[in-house]
Amino acid sequence: MTTHIKSKSQLDLCSIRRRDWMHLMAAGVTGTSMSGWIQQLAAQTATDTNRRRSVILLWMSGGPSQLDTFDVKPDHGNGGPLKPIDTSVPGMRICETMPKLARMMEHVVPIRSMSTKEGDHSRATYHLRTGYLPQGPVDYPTLGALISNELGADDSELPNFVSIAPFRAFSPAAYSPGFLGPQRSPLVVGEGGRVLSVDDQASYGQSLKVENLKQPDSVTLSRADRRLALLRDFDAGFRDVHPGLPAGSHESAYAQAVRMMRSSAVKAFELDEEDDTLREAYGKNQFGQGCLLARRLVERGVPFVEVSLNGVQANQNFGWDTHANNFEAVKQLTSVLDPAWATLLEDLRLRGLLDSTLVVWMGEFGRTPRINGSSGRDHWAVSWTTVLCGGGIKGGQFFGETTEDGMAVKDRPVSVADLLATICLSAGVDPMKQNMSNVGRPIRIADPDAKPIAEILS
Repeated sequence: MTTHIKSKSQLDLCSIRRRDWMHLMAAGVTGTSMSGWIQQLAAQTATDTNRRRSVILLWMSGGPSQLDTFDVKPDHGNGGPLKPIDTSVPGMRICETMPKLARMMEHVVPIRSMSTKEGDHSRATYHLRTGYLPQGPVDYPTLGALISNELGADDSELPNFVSIAPFRAFSPAAYSPGFLGPQRSPLVVGEGGRVLSVDDQASYGQSLKVENLKQPDSVTLSRADRRLALLRDFDAGFRDVHPGLPAGSHESAYAQAVRMMRSSAVKAFELDEEDDTLREAYGKNQFGQGCLLARRLVERGVPFVEVSLNGVQANQNFGWDTHANNFEAVKQLTSVLDPAWATLLEDLRLRGLLDSTLVVWMGEFGRTPRINGSSGRDHWAVSWTTVLCGGGIKGGQFFGETTEDGMAVKDRPVSVADLLATICLSAGVDPMKQNMSNVGRPIRIADPDAKPIAEILS
């Protein structure tokens, strides 16, 4: 028997925390109509400090196959050769490619009814990462900039947004802080990263380090202070003549760099501090160690970290784009994904961080249910899967359903705006908050028509 959430008209009142529901009842938001509930819940969520959370985004460059991960179709020809396996939750079955994650499914909600319209890598990546389509003059911020802008602190010792091994070439604007400005840009480590072999451990370890953080031995602290004071004097003179965002961003970037250099928190990037058994469990590759680094950063208060899995072979940067040999490629990719993801969830749980850390798994779209002549799957945006785990989510259930052949959404279609609003509420962020855009028009974090998935919010 498959664990599956029913339609909105069958919404269980217990699916929202009792305090939140009582608040909605007091506001007159009851019955099957949920009109206006998001504003009520968002207002309370944003002011409840106990619900402030961190977010880790596991980004799958190229678009992973839903049928070979979380929406397995073993009784249909579209299903392919990969089979489902049982999980820690009775009735929930996922693909055999992820046996370790299968043991953690009580913390996981696969959203199997994503439905979008963009089948182009660049446009779809922008859509999923910003919540909006690239159009007109508005420069929309990426998700990490939006969330860290709400949850971060300008005087934090570590950056509020860290991006690990991003591959930005196909859609650079999708990784941009947009109209929030350069001060909301991520600290990027392992740019354009790929998974390296066990025999090449030094290379991937080095790629996750932040360069030039250590002060030269020949420069004393007092001498460094004098140099920084001189730099500030020059910058102040330049700012007087050229006031505006670029000069201010330049100054704030230098201030952040100095705080990092002089903070013990920067030890988060020293993965050698971790027990080698744990490092082996994550996987001795860039994605696995990137997930370990994400845990170390969240542990030290960084509100948003993203880790990209771009490929498993040299010079492979779009590994999930499996137009040919899909099934072998998925096996290779999940051999890296599965141990890293499962170990991340367990590591967060053991450290008491899973309840306050939302883990998001997604790419820009899914893959065609029909298998092409090259034993591959092509781009597919009509019916596909994203996944939420941990903080703010009622795990151990599927949300949404596709048809027997996987070609369409059968129940509860979810848009990008719906997903983004759900992520925001899970993280303690008001999705209806407005930021002033680069064209002088206020823009909400999520589209005003967004319908958060109330049933999975804890």
